[in-house]
Amino acid sequence: MSSLPQHVAIIMDGNGRWAKEQGLNRTAGHEEGAKTVREITTHANNLGIKYLTLYAFSTENWSRPKLEVEFLMKLLERYLKNELPIYLENGVKFKAIGDLSKFSNSLQKVISDTQEKTKNAKGLTQILALNYGSRDEITRAVKKLVDKKLEVNQENIESCLDTAGIPDVDMLIRTSGEIRISNYLLWQCAYAEMFFTKTYWPEFSKNEFDDLLSDFKNRERRFGSV
Repeated sequence: MSSLPQHVAIIMDGNGRWAKEQGLNRTAGHEEGAKTVREITTHANNLGIKYLTLYAFSTENWSRPKLEVEFLMKLLERYLKNELPIYLENGVKFKAIGDLSKFSNSLQKVISDTQEKTKNAKGLTQILALNYGSRDEITRAVKKLVDKKLEVNQENIESCLDTAGIPDVDMLIRTSGEIRISNYLLWQCAYAEMFFTKTYWPEFSKNEFDDLLSDFKNRERRFGSV
């Protein structure tokens, strides 16, 4: 495809509702959603997309039932361990954004190790937003500005964000039919083209992704000009 977005961000919504409609526990939805992460990441890498940022766990998700949160932590750790060979085989770089200090030492180590072992990959960069909220990110960036005694301007703010060095989002996708961005990459999505699909994340396919990419290609992006 021509005119591909350089940076795609996805709000992976609908795991729990998908599971409920299948008569399954919510955890089964998260398991199935992890499979979709692998499929879409691999496909985006094959297409030549450079950055794929996935909203995996928000700062607000801690309010979910304790057992579900514990399951998500275990699933994330298992996912990263299982994906490492696939990252390396396909030249995918892994990066995490968010306040990782809230996670267990074990999970923090797996995240750090995965980032270190894939840092020289030349293909797509898969970015997982973990314990991430855009307001929290911007607040932490302002604190960095103050600590470093930097002038408050756009360039310096961007240098203190979790996404420093990564281009702004070109295309934002949200699955499951919800039409909001839920405190996700507010700074980075200033001029993102937005797409909302009713498909639950576990059912989101490569074909639907391609259809949305075709729609993106046909949009005129003016960035405030006429």
